[in-house]
Amino acid sequence: MVSSQDSNHYRERALKLFPWVCGRCGRDFMGKQLRELTVHHKNHDHSYNPPDGSNWELLCIYCHDNEHQRFLEADAHGPVRQEEQKSSTFKAFAGLDALLKKP
Repeated sequence: MVSSQDSNHYRERALKLFPWVCGRCGRDFMGKQLRELTVHHKNHDHSYNPPDGSNWELLCIYCHDNEHQRFLEADAHGPVRQEEQKSSTFKAFAGLDALLKKP
């Protein structure tokens, strides 16, 4: 578990590095609202705090809660099996050259 002192330390650093905008919904934060902007660890490892902030993104409390809920639900359901995807054979611009050459 991350102590509140560590949490405040990387939050202060993140607020200096990034614009005060939620990385998901794009809402701006300033003044008293700034307390609603949180630091999300992209890899969900709160102990991994590189000085360049590459593991962080600023999210509002609502988007942050949503991100963690999605992570918990995905974890609860186990690995997702994806069927092999077939590539599309549709060619959107097939024959376009002939249409453009018509008088």
